[in-house]
Amino acid sequence: MLQLDFHPTGRHFLQIPGPSPVPDRILRAMSLPTIDHRGPEFGALGKKVLGDIGKIFKTQQPVVIYPASGTGAWEAALANVMSPGDEVLMYETGHFASLWIKMATRLGLKPEVLAYDGADKHLPNAPSWRRGVQADMIEARLRKDTERKIKAVCVVHNETSTGVTSDIAAVRKAIDAAGHPALLMVDSISGLGCANLEHDAWGIDVTVSGSQKGLMLPPGISFNAVSQKAIEVARTAKLPKAFWAWDEIIEINKGGYWPYTPNTNLLYGLSEALDMILGQGLDAVFARHQRWAAGVRAAVQAWDLPIQCADPAVYSPVLTGVILPEGVDADAVRTLIYERFDLSLGQGLGKLRGRMFRLGHLGDSNDLTLVAMIAGVEMGFRLAGVKMAGGGVDAIMKYFAENAPRQSVGAPEKALRVA
Repeated sequence: MLQLDFHPTGRHFLQIPGPSPVPDRILRAMSLPTIDHRGPEFGALGKKVLGDIGKIFKTQQPVVIYPASGTGAWEAALANVMSPGDEVLMYETGHFASLWIKMATRLGLKPEVLAYDGADKHLPNAPSWRRGVQADMIEARLRKDTERKIKAVCVVHNETSTGVTSDIAAVRKAIDAAGHPALLMVDSISGLGCANLEHDAWGIDVTVSGSQKGLMLPPGISFNAVSQKAIEVARTAKLPKAFWAWDEIIEINKGGYWPYTPNTNLLYGLSEALDMILGQGLDAVFARHQRWAAGVRAAVQAWDLPIQCADPAVYSPVLTGVILPEGVDADAVRTLIYERFDLSLGQGLGKLRGRMFRLGHLGDSNDLTLVAMIAGVEMGFRLAGVKMAGGGVDAIMKYFAENAPRQSVGAPEKALRVA
């Protein structure tokens, strides 16, 4: 018999930057009986979910929900607004940006890639994977496009492979400063629900996201938040699309339904996740992620190891990448930590494979979860012979002790007094 119980005692520490741990409350919601996806009960569920998800994207515009992974939402975004041979300007900040570029090529588009080209002593072969989007480069390129051949600018909000969060509002300002009509298309698969995202205020035309990161769900739901400009462009776009087509979905969504069989039980979970996030308040959720990220970075800095993101202004609240010394196999260290301490860490992807690993601090976590994560890494370092300058556990405990969360759990905080 195939053995699937890999974690026989206690809870597995899933500290990759997504899929993130699913709260019990959401798992219970997903266990409700499956209902008729054409019946009135489902219509009420659909309307609720479609109404609430817009609050997370901070948009008054339609949000299309697909029974697919984030990769499906990438394809949906491009298929709805592009025609064969269209030119798109795509900024490479990491592995997932590069995969979106690869998809554009396979769909018959002509991507032009921009990337940071400065020197980097830690990763000389991938300097652009330590920085955020350079909006001035986008503006300069668009100014040269006098024939307006570029149809869209595609950027990643939070690059999951590197721990870099780019300034999307600055990209919109760059497009506007160039006076260019290109659509702004943003991947916020790992940013949504963890880092502030403002679809309407930032002038985004298409925002792509998924369920398995900040929304704390299993993989299987993805999203396109779309502007009216994008909807107009989609009316004449020529790339083939049927399942992904926005027009039919947006129309039938008005009644709370889908033009195909949706993933009913995941929508139960999504409804519960939205209740949890909106009940806490987005500002509190974002502040919590920023605080967790700062605590984890304090530990990495105590180890005196380079953080993958080289610009403190764009540190991600979702994950922190850690570069190991030259000659140390990061994947071997991760494997040792997994086997000894039942702790999963994110591997380095693409150009970063074997050089770094990723610490997830998102979703259904708390201070002690993250202290335990750092303890597991530190024990693994000792077993693997990775040199550390200082103790990361002491550093993260000190940070959390001295920086209280904005919202306490349960009763209001009271001063502790010793009799």
